[in-house]
Amino acid sequence: MKKVVLAFSGGLDTSFCCIYLTKDLGLEVHSVVVNTGGFSDEEIAQIEKRAYDLGVKSHTTIDETEDYYHDTIKYLIFGNVLKNATYPLSVSAERVCQATAIANYAKKIGATSVAHGSTGAGNDQVRFDMIFQTLIPGVEIITPIRDLKLSREDEIEYLNKHGVEYSAEKAKYSINKGLWGTSVGGAETLTSNQYLPESAWPTRITSTEPQKITIDFVKGEPVALNGNVLDSVRVIQELQALAQPYGIGRDIHVGDTIIGIKGRVGFEAAASLITIKAHHTLEKHTLTKWQLSWKDQLAAFYGNYMHEGQMHDPVMRDIEAFLQSSQATVSGRVFVELHPYRFVILGIESDHDLMSSKFGSYGEMNEGYTGDDVKGFSKIFGNQVSIWHKVNGSGE
Repeated sequence: MKKVVLAFSGGLDTSFCCIYLTKDLGLEVHSVVVNTGGFSDEEIAQIEKRAYDLGVKSHTTIDETEDYYHDTIKYLIFGNVLKNATYPLSVSAERVCQATAIANYAKKIGATSVAHGSTGAGNDQVRFDMIFQTLIPGVEIITPIRDLKLSREDEIEYLNKHGVEYSAEKAKYSINKGLWGTSVGGAETLTSNQYLPESAWPTRITSTEPQKITIDFVKGEPVALNGNVLDSVRVIQELQALAQPYGIGRDIHVGDTIIGIKGRVGFEAAASLITIKAHHTLEKHTLTKWQLSWKDQLAAFYGNYMHEGQMHDPVMRDIEAFLQSSQATVSGRVFVELHPYRFVILGIESDHDLMSSKFGSYGEMNEGYTGDDVKGFSKIFGNQVSIWHKVNGSGE
């Protein structure tokens, strides 16, 4: 039998794929779940059990959490990347990581094909296909949900017919968890005017009293939470556990998909939003205006290109080198206050703070120049515009 590696999560689409690839296509299915920090040990065990219950030949768990941070998330922090000023690329980034890991596994076991459960209406199909075509060009790509144009109801009916119970209620919301956030899709996100109900959010609101916290950064990377020194992955995980019960970071992203249609997805991402805003505030104190300006432009491109699955283009390594270089002085402590549904960046402390009072206080006193210096500077700085108005007249 020919081997197929299936990107598996245990959800409706990949459960359908397990049965279809085995029963209808006669393939030897080797399922793989790539953990990007969203699964507990218990959930990993449940996913493995489900895979074997569905008849796979083998099941493998690949933990990519550390690589996911170091290869991807770190640069999203350096770039303060928020798609459309809203979305921290929770799913986009992890799909690139997952597809790469699956491609490498397919090479390792000599699979003749790979399969994923993407539909024909979203971004993931392009991300998976492109990365597979780049890294394993001779391996066939099988996409049952897309090719058969199946609805969720069709998939449930097929599974039930093959003795696999799957209720419509269980499939009501599609939830994807990862280190950088959790996405939520359902009937409401298919509309333009409905918000997700409270019951759809994975994390319940249990924290209501304001709480002050601190996040320490060294060269742009989060290294401590409330004074406790941790590796960066642990900082993100513990910040998420602390802040998400406030309902912080809940939102719905409206974006332009790779295939040209508009899409909506709900997400909760307290840790990523707080980390990015805290980091950005620290940068505003420690970088020059042109460092900030060029970072904004390159980071926007980086985020968009990653979103479109182009992580293996060498230009991404070039931008990462710039982003890494820009973080040399981005070290210090950021003070944050948590409230229900919101957070406040209170301020920063840093040895690299360019807002040092010994050079002057904005709107108050200056120490490094005189009033006459400013008079001369202002005249020269506005000279070209002044000449234009003298030549062309001041009338409209």
